[in-house]
Amino acid sequence: MRTAHRIRRATGLASGALALTALSACASASGQNADAVRDDGTVDLSKVTLTVGDQKGGSKALLRASGALDELPYDVEWKEFTSGPPLLEALNAGAIDIGGVGNTPPLFAAAASSDLVVVAGDTMGAKGDAIVVPEGSDVQDVADLEGKDVAVAKGSSANYNLLAQLAEAGVGFDEVEVQYLQPADALAAFSAGHVDAWAIWDPYTAQAELEEGARVLVDGSGLVNGMTFQAAAPDALDDKATAAAIEDYVARLAEAKVWSNTHREIWAEVWAEETGLPVEVTGRAVDRRVATPVALDDEVLASEQEMADAFVDAGLLPEKFDVEPFFTDRFNEAVLGSAETSEKE
Repeated sequence: MRTAHRIRRATGLASGALALTALSACASASGQNADAVRDDGTVDLSKVTLTVGDQKGGSKALLRASGALDELPYDVEWKEFTSGPPLLEALNAGAIDIGGVGNTPPLFAAAASSDLVVVAGDTMGAKGDAIVVPEGSDVQDVADLEGKDVAVAKGSSANYNLLAQLAEAGVGFDEVEVQYLQPADALAAFSAGHVDAWAIWDPYTAQAELEEGARVLVDGSGLVNGMTFQAAAPDALDDKATAAAIEDYVARLAEAKVWSNTHREIWAEVWAEETGLPVEVTGRAVDRRVATPVALDDEVLASEQEMADAFVDAGLLPEKFDVEPFFTDRFNEAVLGSAETSEKE
């Protein structure tokens, strides 16, 4: 696997308002860290500020739960997003240095020639990636979704799970009435009975089950790769001080994810505190995931390439492209070494 190269092309992903807001603040979130490089070329991490994109109950909550948040040798400015696609819009606009997303947002961003490089990854399994229906629904299997209204966040991991589940059932994506909605809007639509099904991920899956009486029609186990990624801005990786902080950050995050596998109650409690969700919801989400940091290797790339090609074949992305330039194995050693250390503790 070759190291990802920098890609700088025009993109239609970022909304004008977001891009203008981000770029008016600074050309790049990493630009503020120049003073952190000492005269001898070493980096003083105490002078670095890392701007991190996060999602509901994401990296910040996990680092806090594991105790790592208080040990960071640099400052972190957190920015929260509803899902992966808007997070990557902000990354492309230079508003954040790095952020966590699912297995699909990087593909949509790459197809739009956005500026991003996936720098770390792990698999969570895919039991929390689900299609849910109301408890009394007459939809009994995926094939029954033909002609039904299904909510999903466009370009999210749920988008691919829906595509893959429909294909497995012999139903074309265009044979379903897809309603592209962000999670909060989709939850409202599902609760009000405006959609027949909802393709989503945890903790929203657990929230739908416990608060709305939803029934899991199918989950992604054995069908989707269950990957989550950390994607960084090329400018941040080009900046010595910011790149040093990113390497430390992804290593600590990998350690925290391994920690979460054996400290489920603590993780669920903190996740609930961070999101305002009941601990019963976060607890169910925690119980069906096992975090395993992995190397960004040929196997991961092949899986992501298969996904990208599937979106193109379904007419959801315009043309085939190579995913490899949008990934780097630069931090594999740091991530896997940290995860291994955590497993031994």
